[in-house]
Amino acid sequence: MKKMHVKRGDIVKVISGKDKGKEGKIVTAYPETGKVVVEGVAMVKKHQKARAQGQESGIIHKEAAIDASNVMRVCSKCGKAARTGVKVLEDGSKVRYCKKCEEVFND
Repeated sequence: MKKMHVKRGDIVKVISGKDKGKEGKIVTAYPETGKVVVEGVAMVKKHQKARAQGQESGIIHKEAAIDASNVMRVCSKCGKAARTGVKVLEDGSKVRYCKKCEEVFND
């Protein structure tokens, strides 16, 4: 399993691609492939057939997975997209922090 700099629930900003500049929350993270699904980003149309009675068929809009390297975590303190670092605390636990303002993320 690969390590990723972001995880599910993080607020991120897209830094490259057709949705550059958009912000959203990570819905799903796929560490095996290095991809993430961000709320409201990389919207695609899917032609769906009704599989069960009562289920609607037609064209639905859903988010597609984008590469994790195309997103940066948004710091809650400084409000900017910043790289994340890892600090080891005195008790031996690891925490992520913003490299711009040194604020520790409370995950």
